[in-house]
Order: sequence, then structure tokens, then C-alpha cells
Amino acid sequence: MPRLPVIPVRQVELEPGGLSISSSQIIEDYRTAYRSRLMSLTGTREVRTARATFVIFGDGKEVAEVAMAREFNPGDFRAGYYRDQTLMLATGMSDLTKLFAQLYADPDPAHEPASGGRQMTSHFATRLLDEDGEFRQLVKLRNSSSDVSPTGGQMARLLGLAYASKLYRHEPALADAAERFSVHGNEVAFGTIGNAGTSQGLFFETINAAGVLQVPMALSVWDDEYGISVPNRYQTTKSSISEALRGFEWDEHTGSGIDIYVVKGWDYRSCRIAYHEGISKVRRTHIPAVFHVVDMTQPQGHSTSGSHERYKSRSRLQFEHDFDPIDRMRQWIESLSLLSPEGLDELEAEDERLVRACRREAFEDLVQPIHRDLNKARALIGDLAVRMGGPPKLQAQLRSLANPEQVNRKLVHSAVVQALIASRGDRSDAREALLAFKDSYERENDRRFNSHLYSESPQSPLRVGHRPPSYSKTSELVDAREVLQRCFDHNLKKDARIFIVGEDVGKAGRRQPGVPGSQR
Repeated sequence: MPRLPVIPVRQVELEPGGLSISSSQIIEDYRTAYRSRLMSLTGTREVRTARATFVIFGDGKEVAEVAMAREFNPGDFRAGYYRDQTLMLATGMSDLTKLFAQLYADPDPAHEPASGGRQMTSHFATRLLDEDGEFRQLVKLRNSSSDVSPTGGQMARLLGLAYASKLYRHEPALADAAERFSVHGNEVAFGTIGNAGTSQGLFFETINAAGVLQVPMALSVWDDEYGISVPNRYQTTKSSISEALRGFEWDEHTGSGIDIYVVKGWDYRSCRIAYHEGISKVRRTHIPAVFHVVDMTQPQGHSTSGSHERYKSRSRLQFEHDFDPIDRMRQWIESLSLLSPEGLDELEAEDERLVRACRREAFEDLVQPIHRDLNKARALIGDLAVRMGGPPKLQAQLRSLANPEQVNRKLVHSAVVQALIASRGDRSDAREALLAFKDSYERENDRRFNSHLYSESPQSPLRVGHRPPSYSKTSELVDAREVLQRCFDHNLKKDARIFIVGEDVGKAGRRQPGVPGSQR
């Protein structure tokens, strides 16, 4: 292995008398951003060569995300969208091999823990429960809620996560329940959304609610001036979401509102300062913040389903080339003489080898069990063909499994079924063995692809025993609303983590008579 360059030990002052960071931290952030970019490029090639079906990556967002990741602490939560691969890498909530496993939709949760290959690529999540279905010590972990596909769908979840921190800070009854979830409500809920997603109603509802509730929500808007092919001027008032939100800015007289920060996505120094100052304030004061990160780029366009060269002007494409955040960060590092161009080249070459190795590992993890089942199926069909004298229909099924590179589980199952149909009059041990393989294979795949559609833990609502109602001659006759109210009272007393919120809840909540007088 080539010897890597030595990184000089020194502190870099990002602002006079303000944030100071180490040279090694800067280089580490650069390498994380560079590796993420390599993954985006590699993943796109995998789609072009038909090893994957579709990708939508976060290239162009890398520098802002490594800056934000530096403020993401254990106990914090993410509720974002499909551009956040760099954040997942930088926080350790995922790694390159796991992200490639997601690209290939590997159904093994050990390889792809976000969803076991069941969600769209770049839909991130961390495991919140242990093997017994109990919550892990989330306060000691960096956490991500599971992404949802509808644009803006993450916003309500983001608000709820932030609201939980406020409740843990201000509600004494939650002290006993906080052990796994919170330390005095110091946890921040980090959200991300694209500039086009800010046109959704859920976005504005969440901003308004956060400003009223005063919760530790830190929302970053990645603004590359387009929503797929639609420019900002056609979907955002004033062509700027931060300008459109000025009426929401925090007001000390009313004690409500949000803080707004605007920063350029290619400027590592400015991003580090903005996120350091902004997240520290959010964590301390619970005043929510929006980080409008402008001048973002999309080097490969929106996704592999289109080409941005078809709708972006030459000047815009040139801007995206000139202000690529990876290139800009490298230029800044060189200007500080933290490493020579040759030293950076060596680190980049090492990272390129790492990304290639992680891709190979993820792909091998995917295909090895398929090839194992393929070889077993071919052997069983071959034995049956020999037993029956090599009929053409069985030979055809063997040929369908001849090329391992083109075989998947569906083809293996189809070949086995067709072989059984072709041999339906045979009563040999060879056919019985093939039939047993089919039954086992179907059970295994049913578990692989259909398990955990509902909770299978001891806490599953499906495990709650049936208790029929019982009445006596002295049973009280009451309205159904009173039955509901007593159920609410019982559960609210039983578990301090349960709370009810909404416009129709409270002393004047006539539309919901099941919970009268619950507002305090």
C-alpha cells in the first residue's frame, strides 16, 4: 500500500475570536465529502450497467452536510430526504458498504439495516429497536427516522421529534421515561428538504407550528434553484424561501418565531460557522432555525431518470462546474497550505480504492446467497433430468440458469417451478428433493420479503389478548363519549409519554367531547 501524506497538526481559526478547528478535522471532512461524491458517481454507473435500477444521490450537497454533521450529537434525530447520504456517512449512521447494499436492494438487514432493501434507494433510517423489540439507548446514539417518499412528508415527523425534546425538558412527569431518550431535552431534530419541497403545505404548517411551540428544530433547505426542471421563480415567492419566510422570524416581544440563516453550500468555512452558531443556539434556547443553503449544485442532475443538460442554461451549467463544492473545498485547503496538491491526490486515490472495495463487498454480499441457491437448484434439476433421460423442457430450465450474472431469485424460483411442471408424472426421489427445495425456498423468501410488515415484538398490538366486555345489573349506563374519556384518563395516567394535542382538545373542545378539560 502507498504511504499516505502526513497531515500537519495545526488549528485553523474560521473567524476572529470564534470557531477554531483542527487541520485533521478539515481533511477528514474533505475525505468524507469526496468519498460520498465517488459513491454517487459509482452508483450512477451501476445503473447504466444494469446492476441497479435507479438512483437519486446527494452529490453537490456534500460540503454543507459534513459541516452540519459536526453539530449532530448523540441523542439527536434526523428527519430528512434522499439527498442526505453525506450526512449519514459523516455521522456514522451508515457507511459506504451499507449504502451500496441499499443501492442493490439487498434484503438482508445485516447488510442493509435501513429497510432490508424494501424502500427506495437513498431512503435512510437507523435501527431504533433491539432484537427483542425494545427501544435502544437512543440518547447515546445518533438517530434517523425512516424516510418517506412523498415530498415534504418528513416535516410533520421532524416537528414531532423536536416537540419530544421540549416535553422532556419541561414536563417533570417524563423524568422516569427519559432515560433512553433524552438528557434534559438537549436533543435537536435535524431536518432537510429541497427548495421545491418548501412549496408543500406540510412545510408551512410545520414552520408555523415550530414557531409557535418553540421547539429545537433545525431545518436545512438545500437550494439548487430547481425542482427537477422547474426554476425557483415559478414555484417560490421572491424566488427565495428565506425571503418568503421573513415574517416568521423570531420576535423577542412575542417569544415566538424562528431564526433564519442563509449560507452558500460550496463554502465550507461559512457552513461550519453558521451551523456551529445556529445549532448551539437551537440546542440551548429551543428556538427553531431554518438554514437556507443556497448555491447548491447537482453535478449529475436530479436522478438517473433524466438529464439536466436538457433544461438548464449554459451559464447555469457553467456555474455548477465552477462552484462544485468538492473542488471549492479542495482549493480552500490548498490556500491554507494544509496539504499539497500531491498530498491531496494521494488521499483521493486511497479513497477511490476504498469506494471500489466497498462496492465489491456490497455486491458480493448480495449475489453470494443467490448463487448458492442457484447452484443447489441447478444440481437438483440436473439430477432430475438425468433420472428422466434429459427431456428438452428440463434442459431448457438448466440453460436459463447457466449465466450466474443474469440470474436472480425470481428466475431461480421460476426454473424450479417449470421443472416440476415438466416432470409432473415422475415419482422419483429426485423430484421429491426438488419439490422440497421449492417449498423451503418459498418459505425463506416469504420471510425475506414479507416479514415485519407489522411489529413482531412482544409489544405488538397483534399480541394483545381479547378481553370481552362484562356487565352486571349494577353496571352504570353512560354515553359512549364518557367511555372514551375514561379510556383516555386511564392511559394518560398509566403512561406519562402519552399526550394529546390539537385544536379540538381542551376545555372548549366541543368537537371532541371524549377529551373535555384535558388542556392544562
